[in-house]
Amino acid sequence: MKRLLSYCLLAVVCCMTACNVLNPNVTDQVYLNNPNAAKSWVNGLRRQLALTMNQVVVSTELTSDNYFNNRTLSSKVFDIPQIDYFDLDVNNLQVQVQRLREMADYGLNKVLPADRSATAADSAEIYFSKAFAHLLSGELFVALPGSSTGPVLSSTEHLNLALANLDKAITLATDVNEKKAYALLKARVYYAAGDAVNAAKFASAALADKTLLRQVKYDGVNGTSNDMQTYLYSSTNNEFAPLPRLDFLDPKYYHTGLANADQKPVTIVKAEEAYLILAETQLASNELPAAKLTLKNLLTEVVALRPVVMIDDSKETRNGGNRTDYPLTAVQVKFDAADAPRSNHVLNRKAGNIKAYTVSGTLVTTADIDATVTQDDILYLLYRLRQEIFIAEGRRMTDLGIKFPVSQTEQLNNSYVKAEHTKAQIPTFIPLNRGMDDFTVAAGIVTMKYDMNKVLVQNKSAKEIFPFINQ
Repeated sequence: MKRLLSYCLLAVVCCMTACNVLNPNVTDQVYLNNPNAAKSWVNGLRRQLALTMNQVVVSTELTSDNYFNNRTLSSKVFDIPQIDYFDLDVNNLQVQVQRLREMADYGLNKVLPADRSATAADSAEIYFSKAFAHLLSGELFVALPGSSTGPVLSSTEHLNLALANLDKAITLATDVNEKKAYALLKARVYYAAGDAVNAAKFASAALADKTLLRQVKYDGVNGTSNDMQTYLYSSTNNEFAPLPRLDFLDPKYYHTGLANADQKPVTIVKAEEAYLILAETQLASNELPAAKLTLKNLLTEVVALRPVVMIDDSKETRNGGNRTDYPLTAVQVKFDAADAPRSNHVLNRKAGNIKAYTVSGTLVTTADIDATVTQDDILYLLYRLRQEIFIAEGRRMTDLGIKFPVSQTEQLNNSYVKAEHTKAQIPTFIPLNRGMDDFTVAAGIVTMKYDMNKVLVQNKSAKEIFPFINQ
C-alpha cells in the first residue's frame, strides 16, 4: 500500500505540475492538508483511468480477432491466444485495473473526508472510478481480489460492486451528461451479469440521447499518450495490424501535426451500446422484428451521424512485419472459405486520403438487416456490429468469452488466491495457433481462416458467451 500511495501521489503531482520527479516532502498527511486535495486527486484518477485503458485496449485487442502483433512490441503470445498467469503482460493489466480501484478507495476513505472544499461532483467521479475498476475486473478476469491482498472475488461479485458504486455516482453527479453515461454503464454491467430485464431497462432509457459519448482523454505533452494510437499510427512501424476484413476501420486513432500534441481519446460509453444491448435482449425473447428495427435505428440514428474524417495513411507499413502477404491495395475479402467475396474492406492507402471513423463505423447496412430471417441470422449481424463499432476500445475479447487469470505476482503475495484463479478462460471453440488472425491471399482475394462471428453463433449454447440467449 505504501508503494501504491507513493505512485498515486506522483500521479497527482505530475498531473498538476507536469514535473518528472516526486517531491519527497509530499507525504500522505501533507497532501491531505493541501487545499483542493479532492480536485487534484480526481485529476490523478483521470490520469490513472487513461493508463488503465491503455493496458486494457492493447492487451485485449491483441488477444481478440481484431488485431495481430505485426512486429515485436507488446505481447508475442496473446495472438495465439496463450494467456499464462506468470506472463508479465497479465500482471501489468491486473496492476492497472487494481491501481484504479485502490486510488478510488483512497480518495473515498482519505481524501474526501479531509477536504472540506470537496464537491458532490468530485465524489461522483471517484465513485465512478471505483465502479469502472470493478466493471473491468468482472469483464476481463476469471476472478480478482476486491482489495489489496484481500479475498478473491468472482466476476459476479465485482459486477455487483460496480452497480453499487454507479448508483452512488449517479446520485451525486451534478452534470446531466455524466448521469446519463453512468446509467448506460449500468446497462453494460447488467449485460455482463446476464440480467436481460435490467439491461433492457437502462438501455432503453439511454436511447433518448443519441449523441451520448464519454471518453478517456490523453495528454502526450505531459507524458500520457494513447498507446493504441502509437501502435496503430504514430509509430514509424505500425506494430498492430487489423484483420483484413477490418482494415477499413483502421486507424481509429491518429495524429495530425506533432504526435504528442494530438492524442485521440478512447471511448468507454456511447449511445450505440444501448441499441446493441436492447437488440440482444429482444433477440433473446424471440422478438425478431423488434430486434431488426432496433439495429436499423442504430445505423440511421447514431452510427451514420458519428464523425468521419479524411486522413493520410500512406505510410502504412503493416506488410513486412510478421506477415509479408498483407494486401496493400483494394482487394476483395471472404470472411471464411464458404463466404462470397466482399468489396471495400481492404483499402488502397496509397491512392489518397482514407476515411477514419473516430467513434463508430461499420459496413453492415440496413439491407443486410432486412435480409435476415432467423434468430441466428440476426445474432450474427449483431455481433459483427459489436465488433466493428467497438473496435480498438477493448471490448471484443469479452464477446469471445476469453478472460485473464489472476497473475502470479498476486498469487505469491495473496493467500486467498487458489489454483483455479490462475487459469485463463479460453472457450474450447476458440481456434488456437493464431487461427483467429490467419488468412490466405490468392488471385487477388483474401480469405479469412475463420469467421469468428459465425463461430460464435455456431456455439451459442456455450456458457462463456451470449449472456441472454441461453437463459
